Amino acid sequence: MTLITRRSALSGLATTLAAPALAQSEWPSRPVTIIVPQAAGGTNDLIARLLADKLTDLLGQRFVVDNRVGAGGNIGQAAASRAAPDGQTIMVTTSSSHVTNPGLYPNPGFDPLKDYAAISMLARLPLVLCVHPSFPAQTTAELIKLAKERPGFYSYGSAGNGTLNHLVAEMLKSRAGVDIKHIPYRGVAAMLADLVGGHIPIGTANLPSVISQLQGNAVRPLGVSTAQRAPIIPNVPPLADVLPGFDAELWVALFAVAGTPQPIITRLREATLRAIAMPDLREKFAQNGAEPITSTPEALQAKVAADLVSWAEIIRSSGARIE
Repeated sequence: MTLITRRSALSGLATTLAAPALAQSEWPSRPVTIIVPQAAGGTNDLIARLLADKLTDLLGQRFVVDNRVGAGGNIGQAAASRAAPDGQTIMVTTSSSHVTNPGLYPNPGFDPLKDYAAISMLARLPLVLCVHPSFPAQTTAELIKLAKERPGFYSYGSAGNGTLNHLVAEMLKSRAGVDIKHIPYRGVAAMLADLVGGHIPIGTANLPSVISQLQGNAVRPLGVSTAQRAPIIPNVPPLADVLPGFDAELWVALFAVAGTPQPIITRLREATLRAIAMPDLREKFAQNGAEPITSTPEALQAKVAADLVSWAEIIRSSGARIE
């Protein structure tokens, strides 16, 4: 009787130990939810949906985008952080939610370093400093000169207080030592409408948001925020040409929930790398002004840690705060 009991116990233990490995090897066994903390139709949403289609093909289960919007991305970020760490819920998010919100909100509802398992970077894109075609400055250097001659006279529009295009403009003001008034809008579309209409002289926007206005010559670009030129607008110089060391970007990345088993993360990352390498996906990214990139989980985690520090400093100096 004792022998049978011991054998039963050992058999039960073996089954228990084998269960997680079996579950991980079968992942995904049902559709996977990709939480996107931004609204449908935006850059992050587009990238997530393109990736979802590829992962569906590569892994044999549907990957479904779930837009959880609100509070500048905090609602979706928090929802992803509370999901079960089983690989059935993952998140595609942007730096504007992941690393700037902790400095903007007293309690964003998530910890960007502790609540998620980094998988890979997906894309990066510049922000563009633009002016109305009638604005007298033809270059960033000329804009800075005008602003220094008339402190507080000029104004610029952004998609809203604390948004990345607001913070990039504040970064420019700080580096250049100029005083340009900030006019926050409720979204980039409203800001661009006023810029095109000549109601404001200067604006900042991420490249996908403003690409149609640039192509139609409705606004004139002065510089991109990244250290390198953007392939889709190669004639627009980096702001770093005038302000050495200036380098800011909007990035999009893939995360799982902290505690997700490593075999699942590895399989998901391998499929993601294959997806990002596909020419048709890369072309669709490029058409929308996004540069497809990948990274190791370690590099992405280090990027998050570094950006939290650098953006927190810019947020403090700008005085931006969202209660």
